[in-house]
Amino acid sequence: MQERRVEFNSCGDKIVGVLQLPDGAQGPMPLQIMAGGWCYTKEIVMPYYAQYFHEMGVGTLLFDYRRFGESEGEPRQHIDPWAQIEDYKNAINFALTLPECDPERLGIWGISYSGGHVLVTAATDRRAKWAISTIPVVDGFQTMRRCHGERRFVDLMAAIQGDRNQRYETGKGGTMAMSSTDPYNEISAWPYPHVCTIFNDIKKREAPNHEHWNTIESVELLLDYNVPPFCKRIIDTPVMMSVAKGDNITSADLEIETFNAITNPNKTLDIVEGVSHMSLYANAEDLQKVGSSQARWLADLLASQSGAEVAKPKLAAAGA
Repeated sequence: MQERRVEFNSCGDKIVGVLQLPDGAQGPMPLQIMAGGWCYTKEIVMPYYAQYFHEMGVGTLLFDYRRFGESEGEPRQHIDPWAQIEDYKNAINFALTLPECDPERLGIWGISYSGGHVLVTAATDRRAKWAISTIPVVDGFQTMRRCHGERRFVDLMAAIQGDRNQRYETGKGGTMAMSSTDPYNEISAWPYPHVCTIFNDIKKREAPNHEHWNTIESVELLLDYNVPPFCKRIIDTPVMMSVAKGDNITSADLEIETFNAITNPNKTLDIVEGVSHMSLYANAEDLQKVGSSQARWLADLLASQSGAEVAKPKLAAAGA
């Protein structure tokens, strides 16, 4: 695989990414744009999913959102979903300047929070020729209420209100942990001890730029995040959605309802048995189930568009 660091502009801030091209690839080729979820940097789990696309001759562009990782932007660790969707669209702009990119074979991929972002992007930017959504966040309010539980959700709302008051009085908001090993005594965005353990393991192993905290305002913005209304606008962009049947974080039932709202009949729902939300980060066999399935779907899509056979990925286990 050929790899090079790239930079592009998004709303005045420098975005840093990595362009990965299969060995021996020549001329314009299919390109998959990939970005991550809550507090991700480009090194978190995405390279393992990307390898399945490389095996079939598809290039990938992985990038850090503004305010995260190597990219510019202030305040740091502030997650504005609409700004991140704008980053996806500016990544498309950048990709279209690359001689290696075939503009008619340019797609977007997302996981967790970005799994919702790619659906919104597909609904509002026709330059994306397909979208692959992995265990997406689709309804911020319901997701937060389910994750925190009724009583703890009251505490979360109080923290958000207090932060809003602080921002009004001082112009500066507070921060909270992304997740915590002690969620009953420390409020966090995603109150699951295993989320904290898995992300910190990834940070130590391969993603040193990951910071396990976010602004409190990020969660307030999440509460207003609602993807299904946009899905009615996906009228001709092919979509694949991968849902973990055992997902108790982003909720499989909410994801399936969102999938059903997509207008375009050229859509595929892959409900994966025996996996959970976080096992797709920590378990190589579970990641393989999803990564290889998505690459096979894309191979079939590209073949149907071109009439030529496209190499399908092997089933070698990913190195997560």
